[in-house]
Amino acid sequence: MIIPNRQHFSRGKGEENSLTPELIVMDINKSLNFYTKILDFKVIYDRPEKKFAMLEYQGSRLMINERNGWWETGKLEFPMGRGVNFQIKTDNIEKIRRLLNTHNYPVYQEIEEVWYRRGDKELGQKELLVQDPDGYLLRFAQDLGEKDWVH
Repeated sequence: MIIPNRQHFSRGKGEENSLTPELIVMDINKSLNFYTKILDFKVIYDRPEKKFAMLEYQGSRLMINERNGWWETGKLEFPMGRGVNFQIKTDNIEKIRRLLNTHNYPVYQEIEEVWYRRGDKELGQKELLVQDPDGYLLRFAQDLGEKDWVH
């Protein structure tokens, strides 16, 4: 029997991420540069020989793997990830914007404040959207708290 080593998937205090997307990328080095040098993600672990890395940003994790023919369910072309965006929580959305500016990296949607109703409350966040080098849409979100919903 194989016993999984949960330490590799742990977020630290025995917690695990319920969902960790793995993104197929066309150039692992270009993607690593974008995520780690521009957006300040950290490499949790990698397998350079497999062109794979597990990344983390403030508790959000994702895996990137250079295209290798595995798990391709259809034609892969830019922009990747059509129809999906990945919300990534941040405690400082203005810092994300500054990092993108510093590297002259284009923004898909500038910072805006949005409120989403949940029952009789509204939950607020500032959002900023950017596409990674392969076109995956990343939505950075900073919590603004909640308020009563006015009908």
